[in-house]
Amino acid sequence: MGRDETGAPRDTELEKDRARYGLVAVVMSNLAIAGVAVFGVWRLDGDKAVIVGVLTAAFTAVSSMTTAYLGIKAVSNTARSIALGSPPRREPAHTTAKNPAPAGDAPAPPPQRAP
Repeated sequence: MGRDETGAPRDTELEKDRARYGLVAVVMSNLAIAGVAVFGVWRLDGDKAVIVGVLTAAFTAVSSMTTAYLGIKAVSNTARSIALGSPPRREPAHTTAKNPAPAGDAPAPPPQRAP
């Protein structure tokens, strides 16, 4: 199965569309959940115990949906970069010492105690 030269731009556009429509779906779902929660609180006429339950459930649903989307998107991006052969992005190690010791000069681990 051969690929034409326009395969890479088409894949990039497909990923952009997936990200855009996935984000739109999450935002619309979150707005729907918030709308139902507001309507439910409005109809409860001040019953504080039930209002707290409705708002807690709405917050849980919104945060779960958003976290799931972001997690799936991160895993998808990582898998795609691995499949394409590019190394994953790494953050530089932050050191607090002015002159960090080279890796070969690392101190030896403490001796193990006998049982």
